[in-house]
Amino acid sequence: MNRAEIERAAKRYREGRPHFIRRTPLWKLPGAALGVDCREVWLKLEHLQASGSFKARGMLNRLLANEIPASGVIVASGGNAGIATAAAAKALGVKCEVFVPTVSSASKQAKLRELGARLVVTGAVYAEALEACNARQKETGALLTHAYDQPEVVAGAGTVAMEIEEQGGEVPDSVLVSVGGGGLICGIASWFDGRARVVALEPELAPTLYEARRHGKPVDVAVSGVAADSLGAKRIGAIAWEIAQRCVDDALLVDDASIRAAQLWLWTEFKLAVEPAAALGLAALRTGRYRVRADERVCVVLCGANVDPATLA
Repeated sequence: MNRAEIERAAKRYREGRPHFIRRTPLWKLPGAALGVDCREVWLKLEHLQASGSFKARGMLNRLLANEIPASGVIVASGGNAGIATAAAAKALGVKCEVFVPTVSSASKQAKLRELGARLVVTGAVYAEALEACNARQKETGALLTHAYDQPEVVAGAGTVAMEIEEQGGEVPDSVLVSVGGGGLICGIASWFDGRARVVALEPELAPTLYEARRHGKPVDVAVSGVAADSLGAKRIGAIAWEIAQRCVDDALLVDDASIRAAQLWLWTEFKLAVEPAAALGLAALRTGRYRVRADERVCVVLCGANVDPATLA
């Protein structure tokens, strides 16, 4: 993965019809506004992306870069990648079939049905839904869109970092990124490529990259907790692992209580309705799990918003 591939994804978005990908806002705030002892915190509001998460970028790039058969597209997902694929497929006028595990939230399943996708709920976790999806794809020949482990998906995710640099007018000192299968972080790390410190954040109950680094190779992990429907991969993706070894500076774990507290704080203070996966960066900052320097400009990617706001009241 390199910057040229990410630039090609951005070009596809500009030239594609219909226009689908949004240029999401970047907020630059003094660290004190978020209770953090640093110069600035940049919030990339990617939860405002089409389909409610950064996943729209990778899914659309995958569809635009490939010929789509009459059987359409197929994907397994905890929810967000499925919603993104279904939304992109609807915009392009093609069929979509989505496999989700039972842990996928009711709100995400409802959104998939609203988008017209054929929804299959199967398996307790993402890996089991993926297995069923792969078997179905062999039957139908539909274009398989992987939630995180395809080059086009990673390149699409990398356009988040391209926008951060363009909107910020400079490269931040550090970028904090939530990790499930690793598509977002390896896209971002590929764009910055050593020009910013890229830090992976994972829930303690879903530590795919953390455990891969500890063992020196990708390993299966048990997945549960508040972010399991969006950070539910049981193993870091092959592309992400290869890039992470070169371009990701650290992997840190955050407990569920801190994640939930940060999620509720963002709603209470800024009326930002984000899902737990998007709150890891703020949780790491406010708890000191990630230790900032006083002069640091740290960027936090709010990666998804597919959450029922009633749960934040």
